[in-house]
Amino acid sequence: MSLWCLLLLLALPDPTVSTNPGVKVQITQKALDNGRQIGIAYLEEKLKSVKISNISGSEDVSPIGDVEYRLSGMRITDLGLPQSSLGLVPGTGISLSIGNAFINLHGDWHVTYLGFIQDSGCFDLDISGLTIKATISVGSDETGRPSVSSNDCVARVGDANIDFHEGASWLYNLFTSFIDQALHDSLENQLRYNKMLAMYHLVFVHLLVLATVDKYAEIEYSMVTPPSISNFLIELSLKGEFYNIGQHQEPPFSAPPFSLPPQTSSMLYIGLSSFMANSAGFVYNRARPLSLYITDDMIPSSFPMRLNTRTFGAFVPEISKRFPDMKVKILLKTSTQPKVTFEPNNVILQLIGSFTAYAILPNTTLEPLFTYKVGGAGRHSRHVGDHCFRAKISVSLSKTINQGVSLPGIGRMNLINSKLQVKKVRLLTPLNSFKT
Repeated sequence: MSLWCLLLLLALPDPTVSTNPGVKVQITQKALDNGRQIGIAYLEEKLKSVKISNISGSEDVSPIGDVEYRLSGMRITDLGLPQSSLGLVPGTGISLSIGNAFINLHGDWHVTYLGFIQDSGCFDLDISGLTIKATISVGSDETGRPSVSSNDCVARVGDANIDFHEGASWLYNLFTSFIDQALHDSLENQLRYNKMLAMYHLVFVHLLVLATVDKYAEIEYSMVTPPSISNFLIELSLKGEFYNIGQHQEPPFSAPPFSLPPQTSSMLYIGLSSFMANSAGFVYNRARPLSLYITDDMIPSSFPMRLNTRTFGAFVPEISKRFPDMKVKILLKTSTQPKVTFEPNNVILQLIGSFTAYAILPNTTLEPLFTYKVGGAGRHSRHVGDHCFRAKISVSLSKTINQGVSLPGIGRMNLINSKLQVKKVRLLTPLNSFKT
């Protein structure tokens, strides 16, 4: 959860419940293409566990007359889905197409003829040319959780080759065409139903709407509107709001509208608005005053001023005399919730609180040097004592990301090759690929 801990922020007046999202996620066709093999492997496992219903009936077989038959204990012994594709259906959801698949089954047969003669054995069924085509509608329910339904699902069984073993197997060969049709109908119905269940779990089983961040906060990311689906991507609008655990009090500000430009070169795009960050600041400030230690190793090496007693001694000579050549640690504490603003390639943090400097003694203990009260004011202005202090924090985000930033995983999925950009009204994260 280290990513969330970076999102510190402030509140504005007028409490309202926002209907705008704090987070937007775009899933592109490239993501579907890369994830298809994972999904197909999952689907194969699900289909192998399909329980084929028993088949029974009777047929008039010349010259014996009426023959009652039953096929039972059918199970899939082998299965392959060599051709598959996933696509987007604008305004609807996802299309799935599987072609040239094959299924091998083994089962038991039983017959009764001439009213009293019974016989039994086993059989093997090889099916080729199996096709499955489905359109899955993707939406959201009243709780903001995802919902899916099958608009159109068709399974077609191609060629079938049945081999009967043991007993009077010759009887079955007399009415194979009837059995073929019964098996076709049963398999097609079973594959339609189970495919739907498998795809539901594949897409949504790891998607939660409330997650615990730490002992103080949890975050809700239910959908505030149904997904928007185009030819190239699915866009999800998520609430993205922090709450104190067990206390869902709305902050005194609302989420502004923001948008992500349609892009398709990466697999996944995540946009975080300043509302999400500011809701975190509101929550943590209610739980306890926010505090942050700043040490010299956190300052870029190119920055001319270092956190040591020599730097502060230039302003207060007594510091460098009493504590020569020592590192300095700074403690920032807020008295009100901070405020974060996103500007191109910059994150602006405004806070009101206190600024305490400590000298780090040779035995690693801290000796307080001074405390200033600080508060939000004009840009780039600084005053000593009980007056105001205003800081603008500019971060080289691309450089930071290249060094590595821990991003939250989704189930067993991790994000790799990530890039981070800060925009005027959004935080846009294009992610080139993912791995499981």
